[in-house]
Amino acid sequence: MIVAERRKMIREKLIKNKSVKVSELVELLHVSEETIRRDLALLEKEGIAEKNYGGAILIEEPQSQPLILPVDERTHQFSREKIAIGKAAAQLVKEGQIIILDAGSTTWYVAKNLPESGNLTVITNAMNVAEECSKDDSASIYLLGGKLRRNSMSLVGPQAEIELQNYNADYVFLGTSGISLRQGFTSSDLYEANMKRAMVRAGQKIVVVADHSKLKKAGLTTFCQFEETDIFITSELADKEMVKEFEKRGIQVIIAPV
Repeated sequence: MIVAERRKMIREKLIKNKSVKVSELVELLHVSEETIRRDLALLEKEGIAEKNYGGAILIEEPQSQPLILPVDERTHQFSREKIAIGKAAAQLVKEGQIIILDAGSTTWYVAKNLPESGNLTVITNAMNVAEECSKDDSASIYLLGGKLRRNSMSLVGPQAEIELQNYNADYVFLGTSGISLRQGFTSSDLYEANMKRAMVRAGQKIVVVADHSKLKKAGLTTFCQFEETDIFITSELADKEMVKEFEKRGIQVIIAPV
């Protein structure tokens, strides 16, 4: 079993059972205790687990965390900025390419501005993104299956993650709940974070899109580190010092005028 598959199994077992024991994972996966402890240390670093004696427990989403508005309401927040970001991102896409679009309000604006009659292949887990892309008769649209999260109108879960293994996209466009120089790009939901990680593995070029409000704050768990990201697209409202840090870390930054 390859490392990625083993860690995926541990993550899924942790989410399902709320806790895992080192001894059980050693028996299940036929690896050493030291290997399992390294895997759990990585999950702790991602903000998913908290290690304890003999295993780890799932970090539940804090009750005090700010409410995430439904996606149709979020499209109206910073809409002028998101429109500009969506247009800048869509300009990267060329005729006939294969793209993966994450669920979210900013990625919906990417979908809204994709080239018309571009013969694109669009893969998404977002129902509103699929609906928007369906307005282009030339586009082939693949909607990933899974459990519906009504707040984001997205489909998540192991079924959708497995489906993503069948694809090799030119571009993956991802939204983010927050960006931290220490933790990278983060999500406020464990299941959506798993989807985003699967999308990262399925793409050649990884593009993160975010309005200025997402900078200098972190969500529940990391889904993508800076070294995994090719392009970051934001607006001229974004914190300039953070933007410089992204560039220092080798990310191409595109600033959309507002």
